[in-house]
Amino acid sequence: MLTPRPENHKLEKERSGMALMKEAKAKPQKKGQVEDEEEILECKNCGSTDIVADENRGELICEKCGYVLETRLIDEGPEWRAFNSEERDKRSRVGSPSTFSVHDKGLSTIIGYENRDTFGNKLTASRRAQIYRLRKWQIRTRVHSSMDRNLAFAMSEMDRLASQLGIPRNVKETSAIIYRKAIEKRLVRGRSIEAMVAATIYASARVRRVPRTLDEIAKESRITKKELGRCYRLLLRELYLNIPLASPIDYLVRFGTELRLSGVCQRKAAEILKRAKAGGLTAGKDPTGLAAAAIYISGIINGERRTQREISEVAHVTEVTVRNRYKELVRKLSIEITV
Repeated sequence: MLTPRPENHKLEKERSGMALMKEAKAKPQKKGQVEDEEEILECKNCGSTDIVADENRGELICEKCGYVLETRLIDEGPEWRAFNSEERDKRSRVGSPSTFSVHDKGLSTIIGYENRDTFGNKLTASRRAQIYRLRKWQIRTRVHSSMDRNLAFAMSEMDRLASQLGIPRNVKETSAIIYRKAIEKRLVRGRSIEAMVAATIYASARVRRVPRTLDEIAKESRITKKELGRCYRLLLRELYLNIPLASPIDYLVRFGTELRLSGVCQRKAAEILKRAKAGGLTAGKDPTGLAAAAIYISGIINGERRTQREISEVAHVTEVTVRNRYKELVRKLSIEITV
């Protein structure tokens, strides 16, 4: 007959205690009561089911009689303590979440440049030389193929362009996904990386309904509007992107904020555009021109008049477009304007 070794018995006891502690944290019916899907933990002394887990002491305790069911439970938390968020961030050893906007998705490691060990002591000359060689080859292995080099340059350009345009994070992530699909289909070969990045940002902004015009993106990306439009149409044709139609209402908040219009004025402009859409006046029209005309009409009605030149500069359309859309909306919707 084999007798269990004492260390195995101790390990088995710790494992059972850890399982009990997990059960105690998993599904409490109320404070101090522990329930599992199949069975309920009961006190061996009084039969009560009011069991609490003391994480500081590592014990399972009966709340009714004070009997300790298990001791020396394993703490699965970190071994360090932190008293504020700054200490917690400094001592935490987990990295940032993976993201598509980094060429390696943020999963690779980096050898630092501090030239100190974990205790803060300076490295010797031979050790510094070794770390220098390791760092050099580590950087080379991170970007070892032409696709990785392309992605590294494209993601840095995407960061710059998104920062210039004030693009939110979700739009940037969608843009990175579209660009990776374009690389997989070899659409970037023979074309400008800046143009393809700008086209993916414009497409993702349309998908996420964050209004950005071709003129704005072309201005910040150092390419022509014609080249940007060509790359955008290529993405639509080859990647089968489902791009929703641009709505002029999406532009109202940004234009109204830049023109310093009140919320009442912006709501009135939205009502005008909804009436125009119901009457079929928005079909085939540039949404920025319609938004500019609606803002011009709403400003006159609410006493917050803005000149056609001011509105055209914000909306990136001509004054002639603002006048034509203004006259059409006033005539078709029978809006009374007092000049």
